[in-house]
Amino acid sequence: MRDTQLSTRSPWRGRIAATVVAALAGACLVAVNAQPAMATPPGIPSKSTAQSQLNALTVAAQGSTTGYSRDLFPHWITISGTCNTRETVLKRDGTSVVVDSSCAATSGRWYSPYDGATWYAASDVDIDHVVPLAEAWRSGANSWTTSRRQSFANDLTRPQLIAVTDNVNQAKGDQDPSTWQPPLSSYRCTYSKMWITVKYSWALTLQSSEKSALQSMLNTCSS
Repeated sequence: MRDTQLSTRSPWRGRIAATVVAALAGACLVAVNAQPAMATPPGIPSKSTAQSQLNALTVAAQGSTTGYSRDLFPHWITISGTCNTRETVLKRDGTSVVVDSSCAATSGRWYSPYDGATWYAASDVDIDHVVPLAEAWRSGANSWTTSRRQSFANDLTRPQLIAVTDNVNQAKGDQDPSTWQPPLSSYRCTYSKMWITVKYSWALTLQSSEKSALQSMLNTCSS
């Protein structure tokens, strides 16, 4: 009845209304079909910079995990107010994240670039150390002070921390790229650049098999 009244008063009003509805429907369709926004951790280098850093890294035999404990890399630490490192990364990497008075995420959306999954509960998301703590220990962090290990474990300046699907992070464990790479192959270029620059920035060593895997991944990058 309302459409009839509109068309009786003015034939153009009905056409305008239909155009608006169609435009809104199209916008909604685009929003549904669009790939979720992908958060980018800071400090990811270009392909050429990553290549230079990879070339400069020291190749050495993998060290031992003797004496290793996650407790030797204190995390998560307070970053601002009541927010710790995990909560800070959840807010950085998520979309429309709402937190309570203690900074815990109560709602939001998280896209995991490792596997392409989207999650709506923070409990489904882990904060991955791109270079695992145990891997860092085997690559030189065993000789660091606890203070330096704490800085490494909570590094928000470099691409060392990223929100990803929890079971994908658990499947990765403490493996390096010679034995584990993101299931989503299109992200392996970015992953290699992240891994390389973290090891370079923290003066960690790498194994020959690790270097070969990183080179292969880096070769897939366009820039």
